[in-house]
Amino acid sequence: MLSNAAIAGGLASAYLTILVLHLNPVFPLNANALVPLAVAMGLAYGINIAAAFYLLIVLRQLTATEVLSPGWLSVRLLSWLCTIAAGAGATIMWLNLRSYGSVLAPDSVPRMTAAAIALSASAVVFLLIAFAHLGQRGGRASAALLTVMMAVSIAAPLVARGRAAALALRARPTTPMFGVESARPEGRVILFAIDGATLDVISPSVAEGRLPNFGRIFDGGAVLHLATLRPTQAEPVWAAAATGRAPVSNGVRATALYRVRSEDAELELLPDYCFSQALVRFGFLLAQPHTVQSLRARSIWGILSDVGVPVGVIGFPLTHPASPVSGYLVSDELHRLTPAQLDLEGASAVTPSTLFDDVRAAIEGPATPNPEALVATMIEAPLVDADARPDPAPIVADRMHLQVMGALETQFAPRFLAVRLPGLDAVGHYYLRYADPSAFGDVSGEERRRYGRVLAEYYGFVDSVIGRTLELLGPDDLLLVVSPFGMEPLSPAKRILEQVVGNARLSGTHERAPDGFLLAYGPSVAAGRPPRASLLDLTPTVLYFLGLPVGRDMEGFARTDLFQSSFTASRPIAFIPTYGR
Repeated sequence: MLSNAAIAGGLASAYLTILVLHLNPVFPLNANALVPLAVAMGLAYGINIAAAFYLLIVLRQLTATEVLSPGWLSVRLLSWLCTIAAGAGATIMWLNLRSYGSVLAPDSVPRMTAAAIALSASAVVFLLIAFAHLGQRGGRASAALLTVMMAVSIAAPLVARGRAAALALRARPTTPMFGVESARPEGRVILFAIDGATLDVISPSVAEGRLPNFGRIFDGGAVLHLATLRPTQAEPVWAAAATGRAPVSNGVRATALYRVRSEDAELELLPDYCFSQALVRFGFLLAQPHTVQSLRARSIWGILSDVGVPVGVIGFPLTHPASPVSGYLVSDELHRLTPAQLDLEGASAVTPSTLFDDVRAAIEGPATPNPEALVATMIEAPLVDADARPDPAPIVADRMHLQVMGALETQFAPRFLAVRLPGLDAVGHYYLRYADPSAFGDVSGEERRRYGRVLAEYYGFVDSVIGRTLELLGPDDLLLVVSPFGMEPLSPAKRILEQVVGNARLSGTHERAPDGFLLAYGPSVAAGRPPRASLLDLTPTVLYFLGLPVGRDMEGFARTDLFQSSFTASRPIAFIPTYGR
């Protein structure tokens, strides 16, 4: 029984390894790269799947009227286990194809489709062999057929994947583009980037009058759902939003690069629906976070800086070390630095570096409002965000980012100001269960009394920040409030898994890519509920508002339907081939 379970477990881990190879078409297939990956997948998945198959066989033996007496290699037993392994592998491959189809290289989609078809067909053949041997042992011919099919079920998806193919990624842009006129002098854009916010919470709260400033935008602005990308991790999602380019074009496909060993080839994307983040959590893969050097397309603040538009950027992923801009930029690493690190490395998180003393004075001074003080009255321990790259201090990040905004905004008066607030995402991950206990069923009355208001109060904090900005908007200004993905309850199966790995408090997730939202407000905005937008539409829309052309190589579109006809009538959309290659 153990030998058959081990063979089937190894086969299942081979299918998952092939899935990883399809998601990473540039990964080489030579022995030096492939063997370590296959070993890591076998240790992480193969052993566990083999144990599950063994327990399944034991359960069958205990409950069946006729006890099997399988050989070391049993056609009857192994054909059923291969059916399960191939069927599950094909299902996971189809699900990943559906999830990641929009972010894969164009030629990867048909190849992965062919592999999923081949694996599905293999599952059918395994099932036919299993039915043909109901109640009878297999002979040499059937054993040979089963062996050949096992080899084919591995070889066919590998052939469909092909040899390592270089993605057509552009070199990181280092020189400004030419032929672009200056932006129109009127109007500025203020963008609040709020991870993990959802209209499912905001809309009923607005209806009940508990978020009055969101309510002002709902009444007088544009409100639309925002389709996100997978994986819903801060780095790839915000990179896509900031460039208007899909991950396969901008060079950032996940929160990090992954290797089995530090000297091995890189993996850019891990599969979904098979708890692949456990590979990193338990040390089977090493994660190397992306940096600003990873981005292979110009960001909106880089484009604006090239044409002399003053910008202010605070806390966005992939901005460290801080690169020169026309204005100022504070990277997303600032709040992660300890006081000692701040002394040594703080200047690398701020550009121009001469502003570091002003930034430090701001973050060490009093904060109004202060999200840390708000949260401290309701929870016992500091929050650590639960995403693929955990943020050790997301609430601290919100405080610091707002302090920097207040200290530098008047000094520079940027025409494009973008501030990221990651704290709400962390609060949602851990306190959604108490705000929505009906979705979980195991929340006690005492827990609801103690923690039921945490999420609502933090939404209230964000509402107050938006309210202060609304009062400062000028007659030509545009306020954008963007959530790149929503938050929803963790599934029962995932809750059990999180309890097993020691994260029982986790209750909210965005792994299934729930919609985010885009709220637009200002004199030029047409009040209403436009159709759903894409995260990639953000940068083209900002360029359009500021009177700059949209790059034809951007996958996003300028959403002119957000604006009144009197605004768009004199502002036709202009295009430029690219903002840098």
